Amino acid sequence: MTAKNKPASPAYEVERIEVVLKTDDVLARVFTLVPGDKVPWHYHKLSSDHYFVLAGTLTITTELPADCVTLTPGERWRVDPQTHHEVSNQGDTPARFLLLQGVGGYDWIKVEK
Repeated sequence: MTAKNKPASPAYEVERIEVVLKTDDVLARVFTLVPGDKVPWHYHKLSSDHYFVLAGTLTITTELPADCVTLTPGERWRVDPQTHHEVSNQGDTPARFLLLQGVGGYDWIKVEK
């Protein structure tokens, strides 16, 4: 995909999304977020999100449970199904991360804020 790509279903833009693997139960993608980019509040019914930071810093904010974590390269984080969350680059350099989603059918449900 090229710069400023929109994912197939969610209504948001980030610098780059590369699909690594896509099956009925697992989706693996590498995201690049420039400073200020964000994946807005959303959740998934069945699948967990597993974040692995490759470069830069990545901030993940969740509700129920309320949490906010900033990750650096080599760190990882999991967001469970049904958990409302937002992902952003609040740093000064691009953030790259591998996102593994599964097991379960992929969905992306926007949460109004």
